[in-house]
Amino acid sequence: MDYKDTLNLPKTPFPMRGNLPTKEKEILKFWEETGVYQKLTEKSENYPSFILHDGPPYANGHIHLGTALNKILKDIIIKSKFMSGYRADYIPGWDCHGLPIEHQIEKETKEKKLSLSKIEIRHKCRTYAEGFVNIQREEFKRLGNIGDWEHPYITMDFNYQATIIGEIQKFFERGEAYRKKKPVLWCTNCLTALAEAEIEYDSKKSDAVYVKFPYTQKREGVFEGYPDKPVFMLIWTTTPWTLPANLAIAINPDFTYAAIETQEGIYIALKDLVEDIMKKAGIETYKVIGEIEAKRLKGITFRHPFIERDSVVVYADYVANDTGTGSVHIAPGHGEEDYETGLEYGLDVYSPVNDRGEFLEEVEFFKGLNVFESNKHVIGKLEELGLLLHREEIEHSYPHCWRCKKPVIFRATEQWFISLDKLGLRQKALDEVDRAKWIPAWGHDRIYNMLQMRPDWCISRQRTWGVPITIFYCEKCGEPFWSDGTFSKIKDLVMEHGADIWFEKEASFFLPTGMTCKHCGNDTFVKEEDILDVWFDSGVSWAAVCKKRKELKYPVDLYLEGSDQHRGWFHSSLLTSVGNEGAAPYKSVLTHGFVVDGTGRKMSKSLGNIISPEEIIEKYGAEILRLWVTYEDYRDDIKISKDIINRLIETYRRIRNTLRFLHANINDDFNPEKDMIPYEKMSYLDKWLLSRLQRLIERVTAAYNDYAFHAIYHSIHNFCSVDLSSLYLDIVKDRIYEEKKDAVKRRASQTVIHETLMSLIKLIAPVLSSTAEEMWSYLKGVVKEESVLLSVFPVAKKEFVDTKSEEEWEKIWGIREAVNKKIEEKRVEKVIGHSLDAKVVLNVPENEYELLKKLGDELKDIFIVSQIELNKENEIGTAVFRADGEKCERCWQYTTDLIKTGQFTHVCKRCADTLYSL
Repeated sequence: MDYKDTLNLPKTPFPMRGNLPTKEKEILKFWEETGVYQKLTEKSENYPSFILHDGPPYANGHIHLGTALNKILKDIIIKSKFMSGYRADYIPGWDCHGLPIEHQIEKETKEKKLSLSKIEIRHKCRTYAEGFVNIQREEFKRLGNIGDWEHPYITMDFNYQATIIGEIQKFFERGEAYRKKKPVLWCTNCLTALAEAEIEYDSKKSDAVYVKFPYTQKREGVFEGYPDKPVFMLIWTTTPWTLPANLAIAINPDFTYAAIETQEGIYIALKDLVEDIMKKAGIETYKVIGEIEAKRLKGITFRHPFIERDSVVVYADYVANDTGTGSVHIAPGHGEEDYETGLEYGLDVYSPVNDRGEFLEEVEFFKGLNVFESNKHVIGKLEELGLLLHREEIEHSYPHCWRCKKPVIFRATEQWFISLDKLGLRQKALDEVDRAKWIPAWGHDRIYNMLQMRPDWCISRQRTWGVPITIFYCEKCGEPFWSDGTFSKIKDLVMEHGADIWFEKEASFFLPTGMTCKHCGNDTFVKEEDILDVWFDSGVSWAAVCKKRKELKYPVDLYLEGSDQHRGWFHSSLLTSVGNEGAAPYKSVLTHGFVVDGTGRKMSKSLGNIISPEEIIEKYGAEILRLWVTYEDYRDDIKISKDIINRLIETYRRIRNTLRFLHANINDDFNPEKDMIPYEKMSYLDKWLLSRLQRLIERVTAAYNDYAFHAIYHSIHNFCSVDLSSLYLDIVKDRIYEEKKDAVKRRASQTVIHETLMSLIKLIAPVLSSTAEEMWSYLKGVVKEESVLLSVFPVAKKEFVDTKSEEEWEKIWGIREAVNKKIEEKRVEKVIGHSLDAKVVLNVPENEYELLKKLGDELKDIFIVSQIELNKENEIGTAVFRADGEKCERCWQYTTDLIKTGQFTHVCKRCADTLYSL
């Protein structure tokens, strides 16, 4: 007789194959049509708020894996906070001004051979940015992310632009904004000043030169009595192109210098570096003829190597003693430290280089040459004049423009700055860094050190697409002018017409009638043409968004971006907020690493290792990407490769099939309202799994709270693959399939399975949102919430946690593993086929005997064998034999009293009782 139809076999409509690329779109449509995000905010209206403020991605191009990582991390947090009892409104944002978009428009304009006005360029930039805001919005939604996608914040919106102007006004009113000629990082390709946040450091090969500055004055004082040979001060530099702007030579006041006599002349250099310098220069015969204290050199003038002017010796404590000559050439127009030294000694801020990085007409020998190209010519001139002691190539870290990737220069120009020290902004910001929580903790030191060492903030940019610095200049004398009235009028106009109005109207349109210059009395003015640093734009999002939207708050709970934002958005947001509000805009800051390939290499086209999010989503589904985000500790760099994707797919299948198996065993005949079994009636095995489940709930909810998402991945995966698949579910299949439907033993395990399924669905929902939602849809008669996202995380039931039981089960599982090895040996020997063909004789010491004995009839279930004989011995020993008796045709277990007559034959007594009850 075929007893298959009498078994309680698992049944579920939840498909084995996810078909994620298609199913996810259905889930997204469901969320949109049912307004899940809106229902979340309505449901949680009176809950405590948790606000993660979105750092705006740049509206240029399609999203990449780094952007996907960032947005998925945020989405996991937002969903987990909603499910933890918070109101966690999420307002996505976009950064729209700046060079990348302007460059794209310039490129298109050049290709079409068009000539556009500033306002035409701005209009095209706006259209371009709008297009990519819409493209990226759909790409972010496709990742499975929720949020107020219809009402994002966009930095080029008129209200936002007006807020930018209002926030910079406060810096002008306090006197912290100032204009000055000083060296700034300058991109000769993008033709604009750059802030530190717009710089990337990369390796660069440069010519380092040892240059002779001749002494041409009378031989008196320090050099009196020296041999009748030329005297030279030796300097060392890695930027020969800056030598035309040299005005001084810096030495360290704490160093001792030496006079070195050679056949060619007498060289002055640091005493500690004499041997190194002579070796590099190939000079074998030399003699130190004197030691010179730094104070005796200060104020002496040496002749510039190829320009008719003197170079004076000055002090600078930044001159190092580990490389070079101990003497540094000073060009105040081409370096921050050089500039500071120049200010101290009254030197001119001389920078004879135009915005394209070419020497001006006044520069003899090198006029019109690009500075980087001029290096070889400067070195050639030094060789020609016999003033080059040594030349070598070095590889060092050098600043590059983060947009065009070209090396930058320091160049003195008139720029607007925000002072970090005039009113104590730097120290206040450092104090706020100490108050905020940094995750990981090293983020504190990183931003603290950057703030401590950085120069004043250069906020002006010589570009078109951005928010203007709304300042006026007297057309006659150049005196800057602004007032509360002009700022207020411009803000109102920008609110109505956008920042384009600044470029559409003349200065007189914004100024009061009869306005005259307080400096010279002139009545005509011109507008500032520079725009604000775009980091100021995004850096005031706390003011434009968090303080203005009623569903948000200030300060917010969390900023989350890549680790490069310690010098970017975290930094600019901190300075603007501390400057204008006296506090940081965030309570906590979390950073993630960068995406790299499987071997740890940076993603790049040249290496051919780029994988696009779309490629993964279209082939495997966004759930695989979301799982990837939790796969490793995202606080370090995150690897991705085809091998890693394949591992993720296997993990996903394991989790999905576990959910499916759980559901299949309660879907058809278990009603939690009437079939649940109380804890005290459960088996020892059921109680073990419930204890393990509570541990999982505790561990996973804690990991969400601590943002330790890799712990969620590993906890869920291990629970599904070990606790459930390898142990509990493998064991209870027999009772679920074979026992009477309403048998207490069976209902108890179904109760545990129901609890486990409900908990697992909720625990994975912030990560595997579509999968959790799909399974939730098959529980409509059981759950009350329309969406799994509207439910709350399970709370661990402390009364089910049994540490002693878990420790005992660890011992049981160890014994089981040893027995299974013996069973496998018999299977290889063909003594048995399935483990149910086996009888196990198990000898164990007293402690283990008492432990196993209390399992009672469940003991053979644990080992999945037909018979087990338990004996008390001094040592553990296992013997496996073919089971006694005959095989039950229904449950496949062997029995010595198989029923062979009656309505149901060739079945064991348990199965017969079940069959007669049907």
